[in-house]
Amino acid sequence: MFSPDRMIALDIGASKIVVAEFASRKNSIPELINYGVAELGVMPESNVDSTAYIVSALRDLMKERGIKSGAPLYMSISGQAVFPRYVKLPPVEGDKIHQIVEYEAQQNVPFPIDEVVWDYQLLDDDEGDEKKVMLVAVKTENVTALTDCVQSLGLEPEIIDTAPLALYNLVKSSYDTDDGCTMVLDIGARSTNLVFVEGSKVFSRSITVAGNTITQEIMKEFNLTFEEAEKLKKEKAVVALGGVYAMSEDSEVEQISKIVRNVLTRLHAEVNRSINFYRSQQSGSAPTSILLAGGSSIIPHLNTFFNEKLRVNVEYLNPFSSISISPNLSVEQLNKDVTVLGEVVGLGIRHSGNAAIEINLMPASIVAQKIMRRRRPFFVLSVLLATVAMSGWAWYFHHMTGLAKENITKIQSEQRRLEKLESELKDAKNTQKTEEKEVGKLVDLVASKTSWLLVVEGIHSAMYEGMWLTSFQPKIEKGYAQGVSIGGEIFVDMARKIAKGDTTILEMFTTRLSENPEFADKETKITAQTPFVAGDYTYKFKIYVAFENPIKVR
Repeated sequence: MFSPDRMIALDIGASKIVVAEFASRKNSIPELINYGVAELGVMPESNVDSTAYIVSALRDLMKERGIKSGAPLYMSISGQAVFPRYVKLPPVEGDKIHQIVEYEAQQNVPFPIDEVVWDYQLLDDDEGDEKKVMLVAVKTENVTALTDCVQSLGLEPEIIDTAPLALYNLVKSSYDTDDGCTMVLDIGARSTNLVFVEGSKVFSRSITVAGNTITQEIMKEFNLTFEEAEKLKKEKAVVALGGVYAMSEDSEVEQISKIVRNVLTRLHAEVNRSINFYRSQQSGSAPTSILLAGGSSIIPHLNTFFNEKLRVNVEYLNPFSSISISPNLSVEQLNKDVTVLGEVVGLGIRHSGNAAIEINLMPASIVAQKIMRRRRPFFVLSVLLATVAMSGWAWYFHHMTGLAKENITKIQSEQRRLEKLESELKDAKNTQKTEEKEVGKLVDLVASKTSWLLVVEGIHSAMYEGMWLTSFQPKIEKGYAQGVSIGGEIFVDMARKIAKGDTTILEMFTTRLSENPEFADKETKITAQTPFVAGDYTYKFKIYVAFENPIKVR
C-alpha cells in the first residue's frame, strides 16, 4: 500500500539522475523533505546500455539519502526521447474527439502507432470552433527500459511525464505567465529543451546543442578524452564576452571561453529559429523573459550572453517559490543543485493536483500489471469461497437435484431473452458502422487540413514580393512524401530590386525555406532557373524543398 502523505519524484537525464521525496497531499503545497543527485558515469560516445548505470546509481543514491520505496513514483523522461505535436481539430462532439486524435497520432508520429506510447490533452486556447490538441509520444521500448530499471528496485511508477512538461507545470505554478511569453531554456548534457509558456499556450522543442557539445569541442582542441575534457570544462569554462569585459590572464581559460562562445552562438541560432517558428506557426509572442535551468546553464556569464543576444530579461529558474522546504535540508547544497531540481519539483506539484498539463506515458503492460495487483485480493477471496463451497457440495448436489427441472425452464426463458438481445445488438452494430462512416469523413477532413498545412504555410511565408508558384509536385518514396518540388516565376525588376549584393532573390528565398524547422536545410536547394534574357519581364525557377520529417501519404 502506498503512503498517502509521501511521493517520490525521479528525473532521468543523459548524464545524471535526480530523485526527490515530497510530503504531499492532494490540493496542498508539497514539501521537499529529501533529495539526491548522482552522475550516471556513461560516456556519450559509447554505445553501452545505460540501464545498468541507472539501476546502480539510483540504488546507491536512495540508500545514501535514506529514501525508501512504498510511495507513488512520478517519473520524467528526457525531452529528446519524446515527439510533441500540436494539431487542430474541427468542431466535433466530445465522444468522437478521441477517434480523431488517434488518427492524427497515426499521421504525425514518425513510428508505427503500435510501437509507441502516446497521450494527448486538449488545450484551452481554442481559436473559433476549432480545438487545439497537444500530442506526446515516445517509443515503447525506450520507456519500458526505464520502468524496468525502477521496478527492479521495488519502485512502482504511477505517472510517466516528460521533462519539458514538468518544467511547464512548475513555471505555471510559480510565475505569472498571463502577461507576455516566458521561455524556459533548459540546457542539459545531451540536449537543450525550450519550453514556451504563454497564457494557456504550450510549445516545446528539443535542440541537440548542449553541454556535451562544449565538452566534445574541448576534446578536439586539446586532444583529450571525454572524461578529461569534461573535468576541464567544469574547472575553467566561462563565456567569452569581449568588448569592455576583462580578458583572463590564463591562456587556457581564454581558449576554452572562445570554444564555449562558439557553441553558444550555434545554440542561439537554434533558439532564434524556434522563436520564429513559435511566433509564425503557433500564433505565439516573442519571449519577454528567459528562465535558465539545467546542469550546463551554470557556466559563468551564460546569462549575460543570452541577455545581450536576445535583449530580454534573463534569470535563473527558481523551483522553490511554490513549495515548502524541510528545515533538515542544507540551504547551501540546495543553492548548488538549484538548476537541476526543476523537473522533480514540477512532478511534486503535479502530484498535489495543481498541474496545468497532465500527460501520462505509462506503457499498457504496466497498466495491466497494476489492474492485476488490485484484483489479487478478490482472487484470494474467490479461492476461499470455493473451498467452503466444496465442503458442502454433497448436500448442495442433493438439494439441487430437486430444482433441476425448474432451472431448465428458467434457462430456456433466459435463452429466448438472449436471442432477442442478440438481434438488438446486431441492429446496434449496423448503427455503429453508419456512425463510423461519418467519423471517417471528419477524419479525412482533418487530414486534408493538417497534413500539408505547415508545408504550404512555410513556403508561402518565405516567398518575396513579385514571385508566384506555378507547380507543386511532392516527391513520394515508400508511402511517405520526402519533399516537394515547387516551380514558379519572378518579375525581373522585383528580383533585381530585392537582391542583396551578389545574393540573388532565389538564394534568399532558399535561405528562408531552410530556416523553417519543418524543412531540411541541407537538402533544400535550387534545381533549375532560366537565365535573364533582354526583353523578358519574368524568369522561371524550380526549387526542391526537403521535409525534416517525411509526411505519410494515405
